[in-house]
Amino acid sequence: MTIYDISEKAGVSIATVSRVLNGSSSVSEKTRQKVLAVMEKYDYTPNAFARGLGLNTMNTIGILCPDSSDLYLAKAVYYIEQKLRDNHYDSLLCCTGYALENKQKCLNLLLSKKVDGIILVGSDFVNETFEENNYIREAAKDVPIMILNAVLDCPNVYGIVSDDYRSVYEATSALLSSGVKDILYFYNANTYSGKQKLSGYQAALKEYGLPVVPSLIQFYDGPHEDISAMIQALQDASKNGTAFHGVITSDDTLALAALKYAVQNNLKVPEDFSVIGYNNSFITVCCNPELTSIDNKPETLCGELIHMLMEVLSGNSVPSKTVFSGEIIKRGTTRF
Repeated sequence: MTIYDISEKAGVSIATVSRVLNGSSSVSEKTRQKVLAVMEKYDYTPNAFARGLGLNTMNTIGILCPDSSDLYLAKAVYYIEQKLRDNHYDSLLCCTGYALENKQKCLNLLLSKKVDGIILVGSDFVNETFEENNYIREAAKDVPIMILNAVLDCPNVYGIVSDDYRSVYEATSALLSSGVKDILYFYNANTYSGKQKLSGYQAALKEYGLPVVPSLIQFYDGPHEDISAMIQALQDASKNGTAFHGVITSDDTLALAALKYAVQNNLKVPEDFSVIGYNNSFITVCCNPELTSIDNKPETLCGELIHMLMEVLSGNSVPSKTVFSGEIIKRGTTRF
Protein backbone atom coordinates (compact mmCIF):
# COMPACT_ATOMS: atom_id res chain seq x y z
CA MET A 1 0.00 0.00 0.00
CA THR A 2 1.46 3.33 -1.11
CA ILE A 3 0.43 6.97 -0.84
CA TYR A 4 -0.69 6.66 -4.48
CA ASP A 5 -3.04 3.81 -3.56
CA ILE A 6 -4.41 5.78 -0.62
CA SER A 7 -5.19 8.74 -2.86
CA GLU A 8 -7.03 6.49 -5.34
CA LYS A 9 -9.09 4.69 -2.71
CA ALA A 10 -9.96 7.92 -0.93
CA GLY A 11 -10.78 9.67 -4.21
CA VAL A 12 -8.41 12.56 -3.54
CA SER A 13 -5.10 13.76 -4.97
CA ILE A 14 -1.67 12.73 -3.72
CA ALA A 15 -1.18 16.33 -2.57
CA THR A 16 -4.33 16.08 -0.42
CA VAL A 17 -3.07 12.89 1.22
CA SER A 18 0.20 14.71 1.86
CA ARG A 19 -1.66 17.61 3.48
CA VAL A 20 -3.50 15.20 5.75
CA LEU A 21 -0.22 13.58 6.79
CA ASN A 22 1.23 17.01 7.49
CA GLY A 23 -1.77 18.10 9.54
CA SER A 24 -2.45 20.97 7.16
CA SER A 25 -5.39 23.21 8.04
CA SER A 26 -6.25 23.61 4.35
CA VAL A 27 -7.97 20.20 4.28
CA SER A 28 -11.60 19.98 5.35
CA GLU A 29 -12.40 17.76 8.32
CA LYS A 30 -14.61 15.58 6.14
CA THR A 31 -11.80 14.96 3.65
CA ARG A 32 -9.30 14.41 6.43
CA GLN A 33 -11.45 11.73 8.05
CA LYS A 34 -12.02 10.03 4.70
CA VAL A 35 -8.28 9.79 4.08
CA LEU A 36 -7.51 8.66 7.61
CA ALA A 37 -10.22 6.00 7.39
CA VAL A 38 -8.64 4.53 4.26
CA MET A 39 -5.24 4.56 5.93
CA GLU A 40 -6.59 2.78 8.97
CA LYS A 41 -8.51 0.22 6.91
CA TYR A 42 -5.41 -0.77 4.96
CA ASP A 43 -3.01 -0.38 7.88
CA TYR A 44 -0.97 2.16 5.97
CA THR A 45 2.29 3.26 7.61
CA PRO A 46 3.76 6.32 5.89
CA ASN A 47 7.47 6.51 5.18
CA ALA A 48 7.30 9.94 3.58
CA PHE A 49 5.18 13.11 3.67
CA ALA A 50 5.03 12.35 7.39
CA ARG A 51 5.99 15.65 8.92
CA GLY A 52 3.49 17.32 11.26
CA LEU A 53 1.83 14.19 12.65
CA GLY A 54 4.81 13.10 14.68
CA LEU A 55 5.27 10.15 12.34
CA ASN A 56 8.74 8.92 11.45
CA THR A 57 10.53 10.86 8.77
CA MET A 58 14.18 10.41 7.92
CA ASN A 59 14.63 14.02 6.80
CA THR A 60 16.77 12.51 4.09
CA ILE A 61 16.59 12.86 0.30
CA GLY A 62 18.04 10.31 -2.10
CA ILE A 63 20.10 11.60 -5.04
CA LEU A 64 20.86 9.57 -8.15
CA CYS A 65 23.61 10.81 -10.48
CA PRO A 66 24.89 8.78 -13.45
CA ASP A 67 28.45 10.12 -13.31
CA SER A 68 29.83 12.43 -10.63
CA SER A 69 32.99 13.03 -12.67
CA ASP A 70 30.95 14.92 -15.27
CA LEU A 71 31.52 18.66 -14.73
CA TYR A 72 27.88 19.69 -15.07
CA LEU A 73 26.48 16.83 -12.98
CA ALA A 74 29.09 17.30 -10.26
CA LYS A 75 28.24 20.98 -9.95
CA ALA A 76 24.52 20.16 -9.85
CA VAL A 77 25.01 17.60 -7.06
CA TYR A 78 26.97 20.20 -5.08
CA TYR A 79 24.21 22.80 -5.41
CA ILE A 80 21.51 20.25 -4.54
CA GLU A 81 23.29 19.06 -1.40
CA GLN A 82 23.88 22.64 -0.27
CA LYS A 83 20.23 23.59 -0.77
CA LEU A 84 19.05 20.46 1.04
CA ARG A 85 21.31 21.26 3.97
CA ASP A 86 19.87 24.78 4.09
CA ASN A 87 16.46 23.13 4.51
CA HIS A 88 17.71 20.79 7.26
CA TYR A 89 17.76 17.69 5.08
CA ASP A 90 20.52 15.15 4.71
CA SER A 91 21.18 13.32 1.46
CA LEU A 92 22.23 9.90 0.21
CA LEU A 93 24.07 9.88 -3.13
CA CYS A 94 24.28 6.94 -5.54
CA CYS A 95 26.38 7.16 -8.72
CA THR A 96 24.53 4.79 -11.00
CA GLY A 97 26.43 4.76 -14.27
CA TYR A 98 24.36 4.75 -17.45
CA ALA A 99 22.97 1.19 -17.51
CA LEU A 100 19.22 1.03 -16.88
CA GLU A 101 19.57 -1.99 -14.62
CA ASN A 102 21.93 -0.15 -12.29
CA LYS A 103 19.66 2.90 -12.19
CA GLN A 104 16.78 0.67 -11.12
CA LYS A 105 18.85 -1.06 -8.44
CA CYS A 106 20.09 2.22 -6.99
CA LEU A 107 16.60 3.71 -6.97
CA ASN A 108 15.25 0.68 -5.10
CA LEU A 109 18.17 0.89 -2.67
CA LEU A 110 17.28 4.49 -1.81
CA LEU A 111 13.61 3.55 -1.36
CA SER A 112 14.66 0.82 1.07
CA LYS A 113 16.38 3.51 3.15
CA LYS A 114 12.99 5.22 3.63
CA VAL A 115 14.06 8.51 2.09
CA ASP A 116 11.50 11.30 1.91
CA GLY A 117 12.04 12.01 -1.78
CA ILE A 118 14.38 11.24 -4.66
CA ILE A 119 16.22 13.57 -7.03
CA LEU A 120 17.36 12.33 -10.44
CA VAL A 121 20.26 14.50 -11.57
CA GLY A 122 20.34 14.76 -15.35
CA SER A 123 18.19 13.77 -18.28
CA ASP A 124 19.84 10.34 -18.63
CA PHE A 125 17.27 8.87 -16.25
CA VAL A 126 14.34 9.44 -18.62
CA ASN A 127 14.43 6.72 -21.28
CA GLU A 128 13.04 6.24 -24.78
CA THR A 129 10.18 3.82 -24.10
CA PHE A 130 7.27 3.76 -21.70
CA GLU A 131 8.44 0.47 -20.21
CA GLU A 132 11.95 1.74 -19.50
CA ASN A 133 10.50 4.54 -17.38
CA ASN A 134 8.33 2.26 -15.24
CA TYR A 135 10.93 2.20 -12.48
CA ILE A 136 10.39 5.94 -12.01
CA ARG A 137 6.60 5.61 -12.08
CA GLU A 138 6.64 2.87 -9.46
CA ALA A 139 8.92 4.86 -7.16
CA ALA A 140 6.68 7.92 -7.53
CA LYS A 141 3.87 5.98 -5.88
CA ASP A 142 5.85 6.13 -2.64
CA VAL A 143 7.84 9.37 -2.74
CA PRO A 144 8.04 12.51 -4.87
CA ILE A 145 10.52 12.27 -7.73
CA MET A 146 12.31 15.42 -8.88
CA ILE A 147 14.16 15.33 -12.22
CA LEU A 148 16.80 17.87 -13.14
CA ASN A 149 16.70 18.81 -16.83
CA ALA A 150 14.07 16.34 -18.03
CA VAL A 151 10.33 15.76 -17.76
CA LEU A 152 8.20 12.66 -17.41
CA ASP A 153 4.41 12.81 -17.53
CA CYS A 154 3.52 10.92 -14.36
CA PRO A 155 1.80 11.72 -11.03
CA ASN A 156 4.21 12.81 -8.30
CA VAL A 157 7.07 13.41 -10.78
CA TYR A 158 8.34 16.97 -11.25
CA GLY A 159 10.77 18.20 -13.91
CA ILE A 160 12.96 21.30 -13.72
CA VAL A 161 14.51 22.06 -17.11
CA SER A 162 16.64 24.58 -18.89
CA ASP A 163 15.21 25.44 -22.30
CA ASP A 164 17.95 23.64 -24.24
CA TYR A 165 16.01 23.90 -27.50
CA ARG A 166 15.75 27.68 -27.30
CA SER A 167 19.34 28.11 -26.13
CA VAL A 168 20.88 26.18 -29.04
CA TYR A 169 18.43 27.75 -31.48
CA GLU A 170 19.56 31.21 -30.40
CA ALA A 171 23.25 30.23 -30.45
CA THR A 172 22.94 28.81 -33.97
CA SER A 173 21.04 31.87 -35.14
CA ALA A 174 23.68 34.19 -33.69
CA LEU A 175 26.47 32.26 -35.42
CA LEU A 176 24.59 32.31 -38.73
CA SER A 177 24.00 36.06 -38.39
CA SER A 178 27.74 36.58 -37.84
CA GLY A 179 28.40 35.10 -41.28
CA VAL A 180 29.20 31.48 -40.45
CA LYS A 181 26.97 29.28 -42.63
CA ASP A 182 28.65 25.87 -42.46
CA ILE A 183 28.11 25.07 -38.77
CA LEU A 184 28.83 21.61 -37.42
CA TYR A 185 26.83 20.41 -34.42
CA PHE A 186 29.01 18.24 -32.14
CA TYR A 187 27.19 16.35 -29.38
CA ASN A 188 27.58 13.37 -27.08
CA ALA A 189 24.17 12.43 -25.66
CA ASN A 190 20.87 11.19 -27.08
CA THR A 191 19.02 12.03 -23.87
CA TYR A 192 15.94 14.23 -23.45
CA SER A 193 18.24 17.25 -23.12
CA GLY A 194 20.45 16.12 -26.00
CA LYS A 195 17.51 15.81 -28.36
CA GLN A 196 16.21 19.25 -27.39
CA LYS A 197 19.58 20.79 -28.23
CA LEU A 198 19.79 19.02 -31.58
CA SER A 199 16.26 20.13 -32.48
CA GLY A 200 17.19 23.74 -31.68
CA TYR A 201 20.15 23.57 -34.07
CA GLN A 202 18.04 22.08 -36.85
CA ALA A 203 15.24 24.60 -36.37
CA ALA A 204 17.62 27.55 -36.66
CA LEU A 205 19.04 26.24 -39.94
CA LYS A 206 15.56 25.85 -41.37
CA GLU A 207 14.63 29.35 -40.19
CA TYR A 208 17.57 30.70 -42.22
CA GLY A 209 16.59 28.64 -45.26
CA LEU A 210 19.56 26.30 -44.95
CA PRO A 211 19.40 22.52 -45.33
CA VAL A 212 20.13 20.18 -42.43
CA VAL A 213 23.23 18.36 -43.69
CA PRO A 214 23.69 14.96 -41.99
CA SER A 215 27.49 15.14 -42.20
CA LEU A 216 27.39 18.40 -40.21
CA ILE A 217 25.83 16.55 -37.28
CA GLN A 218 28.56 14.59 -35.50
CA PHE A 219 27.88 12.33 -32.53
CA TYR A 220 30.82 11.60 -30.25
CA ASP A 221 30.47 8.26 -28.47
CA GLY A 222 33.71 8.13 -26.47
CA PRO A 223 34.81 8.94 -22.91
CA HIS A 224 33.84 12.46 -21.85
CA GLU A 225 37.39 13.24 -20.65
CA ASP A 226 39.22 12.08 -23.81
CA ILE A 227 39.89 15.40 -25.54
CA SER A 228 42.24 13.77 -28.07
CA ALA A 229 39.49 11.41 -29.25
CA MET A 230 37.11 14.34 -29.65
CA ILE A 231 39.66 16.25 -31.73
CA GLN A 232 40.21 13.14 -33.85
CA ALA A 233 36.47 12.87 -34.49
CA LEU A 234 36.51 16.38 -35.95
CA GLN A 235 39.64 15.63 -37.94
CA ASP A 236 37.96 12.53 -39.36
CA ALA A 237 34.88 14.52 -40.35
CA SER A 238 37.07 17.01 -42.18
CA LYS A 239 39.09 14.28 -43.92
CA ASN A 240 35.83 12.68 -45.07
CA GLY A 241 34.93 15.85 -46.95
CA THR A 242 32.83 17.75 -44.39
CA ALA A 243 33.72 21.45 -44.55
CA PHE A 244 32.85 23.58 -41.52
CA HIS A 245 33.98 26.91 -40.10
CA GLY A 246 31.89 26.90 -36.96
CA VAL A 247 31.09 24.36 -34.27
CA ILE A 248 28.28 24.36 -31.70
CA THR A 249 28.64 21.71 -29.02
CA SER A 250 26.46 20.09 -26.38
CA ASP A 251 29.03 20.71 -23.62
CA ASP A 252 32.18 22.71 -22.97
CA THR A 253 34.56 19.75 -23.17
CA LEU A 254 33.56 19.18 -26.78
CA ALA A 255 33.96 22.91 -27.41
CA LEU A 256 37.49 22.83 -26.02
CA ALA A 257 38.26 19.97 -28.43
CA ALA A 258 36.86 22.07 -31.29
CA LEU A 259 39.11 24.96 -30.30
CA LYS A 260 42.14 22.66 -30.23
CA TYR A 261 41.10 21.31 -33.64
CA ALA A 262 41.19 24.86 -34.99
CA VAL A 263 44.67 25.43 -33.56
CA GLN A 264 45.97 22.18 -35.07
CA ASN A 265 44.64 23.22 -38.47
CA ASN A 266 46.04 26.78 -38.30
CA LEU A 267 42.58 28.33 -38.28
CA LYS A 268 42.30 31.77 -36.69
CA VAL A 269 39.62 32.00 -34.01
CA PRO A 270 37.22 33.73 -34.32
CA GLU A 271 38.22 35.23 -37.72
CA ASP A 272 38.25 31.90 -39.60
CA PHE A 273 36.56 29.57 -37.14
CA SER A 274 33.93 30.00 -34.40
CA VAL A 275 33.06 27.81 -31.42
CA ILE A 276 30.17 27.82 -28.93
CA GLY A 277 30.10 25.50 -25.94
CA TYR A 278 27.40 24.56 -23.47
CA ASN A 279 27.17 24.71 -19.63
CA ASN A 280 29.49 27.72 -19.12
CA SER A 281 31.83 25.66 -16.95
CA PHE A 282 35.23 26.76 -15.65
CA ILE A 283 36.76 25.27 -18.82
CA THR A 284 35.54 28.30 -20.76
CA VAL A 285 38.12 30.59 -19.15
CA CYS A 286 40.98 28.05 -19.12
CA CYS A 287 41.87 28.46 -22.80
CA ASN A 288 42.93 31.19 -25.18
CA PRO A 289 40.78 32.61 -26.56
CA GLU A 290 38.16 32.03 -23.89
CA LEU A 291 35.10 30.07 -25.02
CA THR A 292 31.71 31.52 -25.80
CA SER A 293 29.25 29.22 -24.03
CA ILE A 294 25.62 28.82 -23.05
CA ASP A 295 24.96 29.28 -19.34
CA ASN A 296 22.09 26.93 -18.48
CA LYS A 297 21.89 28.31 -14.92
CA PRO A 298 22.48 25.12 -12.87
CA GLU A 299 22.43 26.94 -9.54
CA THR A 300 19.07 28.53 -10.35
CA LEU A 301 17.63 25.22 -11.53
CA CYS A 302 18.85 23.33 -8.47
CA GLY A 303 17.58 26.01 -6.12
CA GLU A 304 14.12 25.88 -7.69
CA LEU A 305 14.16 22.09 -7.67
CA ILE A 306 14.74 22.00 -3.91
CA HIS A 307 12.17 24.74 -3.33
CA MET A 308 9.57 22.72 -5.22
CA LEU A 309 10.49 19.55 -3.36
CA MET A 310 9.99 21.31 -0.02
CA GLU A 311 6.60 22.55 -1.23
CA VAL A 312 5.56 19.03 -2.24
CA LEU A 313 6.70 17.60 1.09
CA SER A 314 4.65 20.30 2.81
CA GLY A 315 1.55 19.20 0.92
CA ASN A 316 1.40 22.12 -1.50
CA SER A 317 0.68 21.88 -5.22
CA VAL A 318 3.48 22.66 -7.68
CA PRO A 319 3.64 22.44 -11.49
CA SER A 320 4.88 19.18 -12.97
CA LYS A 321 7.23 21.08 -15.30
CA THR A 322 9.17 24.30 -14.76
CA VAL A 323 11.29 25.83 -17.52
CA PHE A 324 14.14 28.34 -17.24
CA SER A 325 15.94 30.14 -20.07
CA GLY A 326 19.66 29.84 -20.74
CA GLU A 327 21.94 32.70 -21.70
CA ILE A 328 24.76 32.98 -24.26
CA ILE A 329 27.93 34.21 -22.54
CA LYS A 330 29.97 35.88 -25.27
CA ARG A 331 33.74 35.46 -25.18
CA GLY A 332 36.58 35.23 -27.68
CA THR A 333 35.55 32.29 -29.89
CA THR A 334 32.73 34.07 -31.73
CA ARG A 335 32.50 37.26 -33.80
CA PHE A 336 29.12 38.40 -32.55
